[in-house]
Amino acid sequence: MAYQKLQVSQALEVIPSNIVSIPDPSTEIFTGVADFSVLNTLTDVGTTFLTQGIQIMSPGPAIIYNTTAGIAYYVKSIDSDTQLTLIGGAVGGAADNYVIYNAATLGCIPFVGVAGDIKMIMAACNTKADPTSGTAVLFKGIAAG
Repeated sequence: MAYQKLQVSQALEVIPSNIVSIPDPSTEIFTGVADFSVLNTLTDVGTTFLTQGIQIMSPGPAIIYNTTAGIAYYVKSIDSDTQLTLIGGAVGGAADNYVIYNAATLGCIPFVGVAGDIKMIMAACNTKADPTSGTAVLFKGIAAG
């Protein structure tokens, strides 16, 4: 007899992005409140970004979720203990909540709330490829739920 073997242990509210991959929730390393009001810059006074172990390129750049504005970013560089340069997002607010994850998920099960076609960009796994160069895959006729 066939059965579905699906053991889900973590969930994450995904911030849609055409550039940034979905983070692995188990790689969360830091949370805080920061200034995102300058394009592609995160400034958080009183932090120690240089000693947090934030990934830049290997195995992939860290992912930042601005949970207040609903914007996802990659970390391009650690400029100082209080400032990061980002890739892939828009300007946020002056006091937005954020979470830093050190890796993209290797696999996820997306929940689609409506029926129809869905276009997903797959993460570049086990490669040194630029994470923004993922290949889009179109899934046709997805059932709701």
